[in-house]
Amino acid sequence: MVNVGYHSAKIQGQLIRSLYTKSLNQIVKFPIQHQRQVDIDIYAFSCERDLAIQVANIRSFLRFVGIPAKFVVISDGTYTTKSIHTLQQIHNCVQVFDWQELLTNYVHPIIRKFAVNSPQKAIMAFWKRLAVLTSMSIDKPTIYTDADILFFPGAETIIKLCQSDESHAWYLPDCLPSLDARLLLNHEKELHPVNAGFFLLQQQIDWQEALDRVEQVIDVPEYFTEQTVVHLAMHKAQAKPLNSEKFVLHVNDQFRYQDNCNYQQVALRHYVSDIRHKFWLNLV
Repeated sequence: MVNVGYHSAKIQGQLIRSLYTKSLNQIVKFPIQHQRQVDIDIYAFSCERDLAIQVANIRSFLRFVGIPAKFVVISDGTYTTKSIHTLQQIHNCVQVFDWQELLTNYVHPIIRKFAVNSPQKAIMAFWKRLAVLTSMSIDKPTIYTDADILFFPGAETIIKLCQSDESHAWYLPDCLPSLDARLLLNHEKELHPVNAGFFLLQQQIDWQEALDRVEQVIDVPEYFTEQTVVHLAMHKAQAKPLNSEKFVLHVNDQFRYQDNCNYQQVALRHYVSDIRHKFWLNLV
C-alpha cells in the first residue's frame, strides 16, 4: 500500500527546496525579525551543495536565538565567491572561511590524514570539520551546529544555557547509537550516544585521548568514526545531554505527513537524512 502522506511530504519538500534555492538572492535580503544581541560565537560546516540549507539555518538562528558575536560558516573548500557573498548578505555577523584558514592551533596528525585521505568525500568533510572544532580557541560560549538544523521559538533555552555559570559542555543526544564500534571499550558502549550535529562549549574540551585511540586503532575511517570521537571526548569532559524534548533528534515521524513535534516549544530540530524533506516543510 502506498504511503500517500510520506510521498506527498517528500514531493512538497523537494518543491519548496527548489523554490527557496531559486529565490536565495531575495531571501538573504529579507530583514531579520529579531535583533536581540547575544554574546555567543557559533560555527556551522557546509558546502556549496548545501547553500540553501545553510541560509535557512542561519536565518532561523538569528530570528529565534539572536544576533551572535559572529556566525562562522566553515567551508569544506567548495563554496564559490558568489555563494560566499550570498551568505554574507544575510547579516554582517556572518563570516565564511575555508576550513584550512581556521586552523589556528594544534591539529592532531590523524585528523590531518583523514581530512585529505578518506574513502568518501563525506568522510573527509567530517574530518575537516573536526580539524577546526578541535583547534579553535574559545573565549565565550561557543556553539557548533550542522546546517540541517532549524531553530524555533523555544530557542531562548539556548541563551539561558550560554549565560549559565556552569562550565561543562552540552551535547545533542542521538536517537540511536551511530558510532564506530572499533573505538569503544566495553563500558563505553553503554554511554548515551552523542550526535555531533550540535553542541555547546563554555571552554575547549580535551580531544587528545579520543584522537590518540583513533590513531592506534583505525586504518580506514568509517562514516561514524568522526562522530565517535565527539562522543568519546564529550563523555570524557563530563558533558551533559540537552533536553531531548526541546532539542529534538528523532525520526519517529519519518513516514507521516505531519510532524510529531510541537515547534512552539522546541529550541531546535536536527533534520538528519531520513527526514531531510521535513526541513523544508518547517521554514518559518
